[in-house]
Amino acid sequence: MKGSPRRVLAGIHIGVLVAAVALLASACGNGATASLTTEAPLPAGPTPSTIARMICRFEAVQEIDSAFGQKAIVSAPTWADHLYACRYGYPAGSMVLSVKELSSWGQTKAYFQQLAHQMGHARTIQGLGQGAFQTTDGSMVVRKDWKVLLVDTSRLPAQFGRPPTTSGEVAVAVADVILGCWSGD
Repeated sequence: MKGSPRRVLAGIHIGVLVAAVALLASACGNGATASLTTEAPLPAGPTPSTIARMICRFEAVQEIDSAFGQKAIVSAPTWADHLYACRYGYPAGSMVLSVKELSSWGQTKAYFQQLAHQMGHARTIQGLGQGAFQTTDGSMVVRKDWKVLLVDTSRLPAQFGRPPTTSGEVAVAVADVILGCWSGD
């Protein structure tokens, strides 16, 4: 390859991240396929939706482990106040994936804005859900229909995985894959 060592490494790093996202995307083939329906979102119910439960399922865990070259110990999922969550624990740190289920557009937008205020809005990410931003610590917040996904990477080291990837890039990649699998309620 021609170019400065920094440029060559950046090209390799981007290629590895693209490969990781492609591997993660295959999780959609394991029962969480996207559809082109235009059904109205469903309000939060007494139990988590199939979409919410997907974030902690074996298939997603396996794909994330493979993409980043790290084996997670995933906590038992929790469901409280319409928030479904699990922790991906690694020897060097952890990340938490959660989905907040709401019952209207107004509630969804208000919760999304609340997270922006609490966690800090560092930059808007285009092309994810109906709104997405990266927080000041690199975590990702995405809203789609009446759900808000949070990929909290604040407890991962600055460089994570094999090859090392920034925790912010990990958050974006995981959010992109999860949203790619969501097809509605």
